[in-house]
Amino acid sequence: MLIYLLAAAALLVFVIGVSTDLRRFSNAVSLGAFLGLLGVALIGELRTSRGPLLTYAASTLIVLAGAAVLLLCSCLIANGVQMVRKEGRRPANLLSLLTGVAVLSVVGLLFLAMVTGSRPLAIVTGITVLTTVYFAFLFACYVLYGSFYGGLRVRADLDYIVVLGSGLLGGDRVPPLLASRLDKAGAVYSRQAARGRAPVVITSGGQGPDETVPEAHAMAAYLTGRGLPEAHIRREARSRTTEENLRFSKAIMEQTGTDYRCVIVTNDFHAFRAALLARATGVRGHALGSPTAAYFRPSATIREFVAVILSHRTVNAAACVLLAQQCWVTLW
Repeated sequence: MLIYLLAAAALLVFVIGVSTDLRRFSNAVSLGAFLGLLGVALIGELRTSRGPLLTYAASTLIVLAGAAVLLLCSCLIANGVQMVRKEGRRPANLLSLLTGVAVLSVVGLLFLAMVTGSRPLAIVTGITVLTTVYFAFLFACYVLYGSFYGGLRVRADLDYIVVLGSGLLGGDRVPPLLASRLDKAGAVYSRQAARGRAPVVITSGGQGPDETVPEAHAMAAYLTGRGLPEAHIRREARSRTTEENLRFSKAIMEQTGTDYRCVIVTNDFHAFRAALLARATGVRGHALGSPTAAYFRPSATIREFVAVILSHRTVNAAACVLLAQQCWVTLW
């Protein structure tokens, strides 16, 4: 009964959080907690129910969960190999490969601890498994709620559309990843203009060390080349990070008042983190995601998740210490 009460409490927290502000990571955690607690409760009901059929069903779910973990690892490793072939061996392109190998290593460590029966190894394994489960839970929450958030649609009239930069090819050319953002922004602009209220598009991105022009200028040229009026474009050409994109664009938008309405356009894998940063920087708007190549999305999503975790490093480090301490006390 207690676990159902906890699940109901998590659902209530989620509903309150969503109604207050959709741009909260706590919304993702409370949704994940609700679904996780409900799932555990239902499996517990199956295992304690009388009858061989229900017991078999519960055991089958556990076996399927283990198989799903192994399948996920295989898919991550295969995706990592594809990323290296298509995008090169940069550290950011190795994330899905490294994640798959890391999870398989944890599974191997667990098997070794069970075979050897070593208490020190059991403690190390317990701490490793608990920490892995903790971050896997947060990642599942991030992906699940991020998918929910990414389904948002623009309904209100907009004053601004902020397009976040992502780097240029050859120093001055818009790459496909950035073109996807600009095409999305152009489509939103066209729909708003057709309703009689054309917003201002802010292209946001500074000049990197390997770029001959600021990203904002190349982005603006891309948009005007596809028919978007020059008079409806503003350039923010100083930023180097997503946070700076938002902070500097906010300064431009607030020149006409603080009651503006905007959307932030980026790629789908980046939309939820952009929304979290928009809330942190006080930008009045939600993020929209543009399509991304399927092979690119896993590593990119992991990278964004790592950035979110690092932005809350103190809380997550404290949680890991508590988990390690509890495991030590239980197994020693």
